[in-house]
Amino acid sequence: MRARTVLSLLLTLLAGATTALGNEAGGAPVRLHSVQADFTQEKHLKILVRPLISQGTLTFQAPHSLRWEYLRPIHTVLLLHDGRISKLIKREGKFEQDNGVGMDAMQIVLQDIGSWLDGRFSDNHFFTVSLTGEKTVILRPKEPGMEAVIKRIELRLGDELGVVDRVTIVESNEATTELIFSGVILNQEIPARRFTEP
Repeated sequence: MRARTVLSLLLTLLAGATTALGNEAGGAPVRLHSVQADFTQEKHLKILVRPLISQGTLTFQAPHSLRWEYLRPIHTVLLLHDGRISKLIKREGKFEQDNGVGMDAMQIVLQDIGSWLDGRFSDNHFFTVSLTGEKTVILRPKEPGMEAVIKRIELRLGDELGVVDRVTIVESNEATTELIFSGVILNQEIPARRFTEP
């Protein structure tokens, strides 16, 4: 997997689960403990008539456990738990470890996952943060060299406080990745094996 593709995937992942803060009955904010959601990913390329579509699920448990799973078209699972990252691909009915190109990029980007998922966007080394209106957060690369990979990330917040409905990654004038989240479940206990087993 090319480093560019891996970085785009991870940044999408990080943004997709960020800041899921709910409201208690009395209106006081509730700290994020976990997020589960389905997603549809659309990869738009200028050379394609229709986007490439993938579907999957996202599972996050504070402080740093993460499962990003593509169910279609290729069953792939990215796991982060106790500081360890693994990527598994299903081939001929069995999951196999994938140690291809890009695992180093994963390690670098995922160092900031805790702060992103906890809504602390500015506590990262890679992006500056700005707000457009009440429901759109824009992340732009701090380093000029990173703009060759990602121009900006747009997070569209949902009606429920802090839940992200849509993420758009603008990679170039010819390539955009969009994720639409649905079925979001907040603060439900998740077994640790979800982050260690395919």
